[in-house]
Amino acid sequence: MPGPVPEAELARIQALIEAGSYQGALTAARALAVNAPAHRDVLYSIAVSQRFLRQEQAALETLAQLRVLAPDFSRLYQEIGYCRAGLRDGPAAIEAFLKAVTRNPALSGSWTMLQRLYSMIGDQAAASAAAGHVAVLARLPPEVVTATSLFSDGDLAAAEAMVRAYLLKHGNHVEAMRLLARIGLAQDVLDDAEYLLRAVLDLEPGYRAARFDYASVLLRRHRHQAAIDELEQLCQAEPGNRTFRTNLATAYAGLGKHEQALATYRETERTGPPSADLQLSVGHCLKTLGDTPAAIQAYREAARIRPDFGDAYWSLANLKTYRFSDEELARMRAALAAPETSATDRCHLSFALGKALEDREDWAGSFESYLQGNQIRKASSRFRLEVLELTIAQQIKVCTPDLFRRHAGAGCPDTTPIFIVGLPRSGSTLIEQILAAHTMIEGTMELADIPRMVQSLQGRGTNEDAGRYPAVLESLTDSEFARLGEQYIADTRPYRVSDRPRFTDKMPNNFRHIGLIRLILPNARIIDARREPMACCFSNFKQYFAQGQEFSYGLEDIARYYRLYMQLMQHWDAVLPGHVLRVQHEDLVADLEHQVRRMLGFLGLEFEPQCLEFHRSTRSVRTASSEQVRRPLSTEGLDQWRHFEPWLGPLREALGPELA
Repeated sequence: MPGPVPEAELARIQALIEAGSYQGALTAARALAVNAPAHRDVLYSIAVSQRFLRQEQAALETLAQLRVLAPDFSRLYQEIGYCRAGLRDGPAAIEAFLKAVTRNPALSGSWTMLQRLYSMIGDQAAASAAAGHVAVLARLPPEVVTATSLFSDGDLAAAEAMVRAYLLKHGNHVEAMRLLARIGLAQDVLDDAEYLLRAVLDLEPGYRAARFDYASVLLRRHRHQAAIDELEQLCQAEPGNRTFRTNLATAYAGLGKHEQALATYRETERTGPPSADLQLSVGHCLKTLGDTPAAIQAYREAARIRPDFGDAYWSLANLKTYRFSDEELARMRAALAAPETSATDRCHLSFALGKALEDREDWAGSFESYLQGNQIRKASSRFRLEVLELTIAQQIKVCTPDLFRRHAGAGCPDTTPIFIVGLPRSGSTLIEQILAAHTMIEGTMELADIPRMVQSLQGRGTNEDAGRYPAVLESLTDSEFARLGEQYIADTRPYRVSDRPRFTDKMPNNFRHIGLIRLILPNARIIDARREPMACCFSNFKQYFAQGQEFSYGLEDIARYYRLYMQLMQHWDAVLPGHVLRVQHEDLVADLEHQVRRMLGFLGLEFEPQCLEFHRSTRSVRTASSEQVRRPLSTEGLDQWRHFEPWLGPLREALGPELA
């Protein structure tokens, strides 16, 4: 980790470079590096100073260190380009500048150099394109260009401060507003991003890049039909744009239209060069549709196109039934050892290698790989369990028997939803698959509508004390609860493709919001999927989640989260007795028919034998358990965690009384 670096001293070094005092800047930067040898901006200042002093080889050596530390830093590649150009290595310079502008399109220096280099080799088309980028950047306010560059390199706070100051001084400016929305999207402030982009499109309806950003926000908010409307409009305007088409396919998949998504991916495949990301998406679609052999082929093709593509290997591992060859194992290890492999790829590769070694019964190597993957993922996470602890304490304080008595009979009376809650990897997908085999129940997916409703009720507070939820539940009226329930029913309707009268919502984290669900949908049924604590917690530890579930990247954090879950579920049992049916995974495996009859009785439905043959269902399944629920029940995985018991002391200790 970099040591503390005085910002004022970094600013002084930058001023020395701008004034042409390169030796002084180099000396000062090296002095800072004594205490912070792995600080990105210190190493960058050293390299820039060396390059201006015509010490290009020394600068390249410094940049090699920087590349290990910050492989996605755009100005790293711009500096490599300048050094290579100074050494008269034109092709290497062009390659470096292209890497720079791919990561940061606001680097006018890189575009200018590309224009010159392409002109020197006679590629006038490429030179003209680079000149076009230079001209576009020249027309923008310098503050917006600088803020865009900061944003591209991950300096979100500095970029936000700069662009907000510009907007306060100059008023509406579509590029500045769009940039602020993109910063919001990166920070997961989705309501602000959506509002800003809607305003941009009101000012400039034909601005396709802004419309694409708007569609991206809608996708992140799981408003798939609204995203489809925007993306279909973009695809009509630019039929050959692969980015528009792949995102349209993603939106189709999000809505559960997997055949339509696959057809769109396949059509896009034929319109350009091979793409690892596109092959990955094809694989995900095929996996969801149950065509595992074709999914494997697509994932392998993605790894062939880009050998360090960690997500391709993790997707193979995440099938749970795939076994890696010795050659694939060697390729994963080589990619992990390569300094240029990104942190994201390294994380995926670590989880995939953990699964591969687990299948080979190399328990020590497997645990070490899982641990490495979790450490990488946690390093980039802003999740704080303290905030969740505060929220759950507030839930217990607010959601009292008196609150539910005062609003008895309130809410939307609809009986169609069946919520399946609990921790991930607790058997919820199995429960959904069993219920979806019933002729009266449609299985949907993990719907984001309750979390989105909570976010809206929460408001736009900047810290854990400023939010309105769950305290706001005390001030809402019966009619407002009814409106929210009706909104949930309406918003989830696009995810239902059959005429079955009941449907499942399998979002596990809804256990946090059972009070809200009871108030807005008093006739909804709730099933709590529970699993033995050690098995459940370790299963979360070795699972890479594409998004959310950030509690799962440390054994102690997982245990704390499990304890919070138990604490809150005990509260719901006390204030809403009989409202939640608990299904223990181990009991379900031991006596399937009894537990199925028990669940259907709770739902007020007749027993149907095909629920016992759930694995024969051809329905789409999107979770990590998709392949497992397509096979008959087995006790094989119940005690798998015991192979790792020598390393799970911290988990056992942190779980404490919950193990009883």
